[in-house]
Amino acid sequence: MEPKNDTQMLQFLLLGISEDPRLQPVLFGLFLAMYLVTMLGNLLIIMITISDSHLSAPMYFFLSNLSFVDICFTSTTVPKMLVNLQSQYKHVMYKDCITQMLSFIFFSVLDIFLLTIMAYDRYVAICHPLHYTVIMNPRLCVLMVLVSWIANALHVSSEGFMVLQLSFCTELKIYHFFCELNQVLQLTCSENFVTVLAMYLLPVLMAAGSFIAILYSYYKIISCIHAISSAQGKYKAFSTCASHLSVVSLFYCTGIGVYLSSIVTENSQSTARASVLYSVVTPMLNPFIYCLRNKDIKSALKRVFEIETKLHLLGLKKSP
Repeated sequence: MEPKNDTQMLQFLLLGISEDPRLQPVLFGLFLAMYLVTMLGNLLIIMITISDSHLSAPMYFFLSNLSFVDICFTSTTVPKMLVNLQSQYKHVMYKDCITQMLSFIFFSVLDIFLLTIMAYDRYVAICHPLHYTVIMNPRLCVLMVLVSWIANALHVSSEGFMVLQLSFCTELKIYHFFCELNQVLQLTCSENFVTVLAMYLLPVLMAAGSFIAILYSYYKIISCIHAISSAQGKYKAFSTCASHLSVVSLFYCTGIGVYLSSIVTENSQSTARASVLYSVVTPMLNPFIYCLRNKDIKSALKRVFEIETKLHLLGLKKSP
């Protein structure tokens, strides 16, 4: 394979999850339903946390940001996959492929940063409850989110600069449903080993650093909970971080599972199917986890539905 100098004319072929034409309509219906559920669930979380005055705590500010990022995260991959499932033309231009790859890296790492911030928030709430409102003030909350966006933007800019230094071969088949970093780098004909290694390592180091910070936060949280004398107090303290812990476990377990499966298996499309877990399923389940395990959000939802019901009944009474 010879490198092609005019990268702007390059096209990548996305082979997707399955090449069986009989499965295309089924997969289209399944992923369309999952995408709509993800959009509606996360939009509902955003609207409730913004509109309900009872959800003014920093945790819900971070949750609304996480829901927004999950919407963007899913939207970088699923719409293109749905188009490909309905089309015989599964090619994507070089610039569009690189844009999708960088967007996916940006929102996935931002997801991890927000989960780390939320772990710190739970640490302060449980280990320093009397100083919580002072430490987690609105200015600090906005600053932490802003720094996450800026730091991640710089990270993705460096990834973009490095990928522009690479040349690609003429046979550009990607055994995935989106332009995933590992798949794209396997197609390069460039001998710049340092650049390729740096592109691999940067996201891994950022994810690993965030994971260590989350583990340390929960180590301190568990230590504080263990020091509480009453069983009821322990349960109440743990219940405040149960939703976050569930989301973190789901995201990291699926992500690590996909990474390990890509090392063990030689079937790249098997890795693509496994990637559905953290790239599509996890953002879809996050709103359900927070709605089912968080009393404040359940109460807010109940109030919203009660208001809607009353307005509907008043409308029916006024209609005659």
